[in-house]
Amino acid sequence: LIPEQRTRVYDVRTVIHTLADIDSVLELRSEFGIGIVTAFARIEGRPVGIVANNPAHLGGAIDTPSADKMARFVQLCDAFDIPLVSLCDTPGFMVGPQAEETAQVRHFSRLFVTAASVTIPWITVVLRKGYGLGAQASNPDAVRDVFLAKGRPLTDPLILHVAQVEQVHELVSDFPEPAQQLAAAFWPGPLTLVLPRHRDVLDLVTASQPTVALRIPSHPVAQALLAAAGFAVAAPSANRFGRISPTTAAHVRSELPGGYDLLLDGGPTTLGVESTVVDLSGAVPRLLRPGGVTLEQLKSVLKELTFADRTVVVEAKNASAPGQFLRHYSPSTPLLLLEGDEGLGQQLAHALQAHGVIARCVELPHDPVIAARELYQLLRSADASDAELLLVQSTTPQGIGRAVNDRLFRAAQGRSLSEYSEDSVQAALDVALHKDE
Repeated sequence: LIPEQRTRVYDVRTVIHTLADIDSVLELRSEFGIGIVTAFARIEGRPVGIVANNPAHLGGAIDTPSADKMARFVQLCDAFDIPLVSLCDTPGFMVGPQAEETAQVRHFSRLFVTAASVTIPWITVVLRKGYGLGAQASNPDAVRDVFLAKGRPLTDPLILHVAQVEQVHELVSDFPEPAQQLAAAFWPGPLTLVLPRHRDVLDLVTASQPTVALRIPSHPVAQALLAAAGFAVAAPSANRFGRISPTTAAHVRSELPGGYDLLLDGGPTTLGVESTVVDLSGAVPRLLRPGGVTLEQLKSVLKELTFADRTVVVEAKNASAPGQFLRHYSPSTPLLLLEGDEGLGQQLAHALQAHGVIARCVELPHDPVIAARELYQLLRSADASDAELLLVQSTTPQGIGRAVNDRLFRAAQGRSLSEYSEDSVQAALDVALHKDE
């Protein structure tokens, strides 16, 4: 019934009639909002409402009429206590000037809010994979689903994303002057601030810590969605926990098996690495994770700032912000971080070849900005090769290069070499053959 190839169209109504009891399907408003099919039916004798996005219309994308149609149907089912079954085939919605002629982001966000507020049982069946991962921050069930989809430990908190600074006051108990200075300088942008949490923020979001991580993203699509929704969205990277971060929708489709309701594809990331994280809950601000806003930029705004390079929190302990664990951003193929001369990688690869081990040197661009943008794509490409060990040379430790080196350190799970010797060849061999675990 459902082709495995995502680009192939099929009739979702056939799927509905196959799932439902014979002659029990009553479709509503079939001529309106054709991107969504809404119907009442019985499954094993039990009455249910069914919603399904239509892959034969706009490739499964939900347009404005379809969003309104689904929102009203969800409200109808909720009013009469009829359980909902959602058939989800990589849904999303179009963005851009043409789509906004019908205020599409606003209508789609209304659907998001409506769906998040219902009290009836709602079962989602993912027919084919989709892209995106985020949840209404005040909805514990939705937030829990984020952890389940990623395989993320509850000790690793989530970042809350909001549209404007005014919303921050609803989520924190204190917004100190240094935090306000950073927000004024770098928001919207790739900067996450860790602040004392408001008592209403879920423990699930903060890993039961007294702080909460907050960010205002600069991407216009994310901005439009957050502004229209009007609430904070808890959103990590859309990949399996500990794995290489995704920078395109294709990366996400290869990582996650589904289990989420809505798709929002804003195109490839422009920066590459994740946001900078600064903890402002104490007397002196602390840089917890280098990222898109550099240490040098932060120091130009703050009078004081502490930074301990390569800080590691064990996974059994609750972290105050994402990106603190040693095992992070990692390919499936073992990786070694090289911090010596540039020729070290080729020397090791040649020596390992004599032992029957295929090692691949991953060459990063010399420009740290380009290296940051291409880092995860290069790691994914190398991970898909026949290499048994990946060797990556660190980049310049200034500017955004500091963030690149941090990601490589964690991708290598702390394993690094700085010189060529018999011992270093043996150490590389042990990593390739998993003898160091």
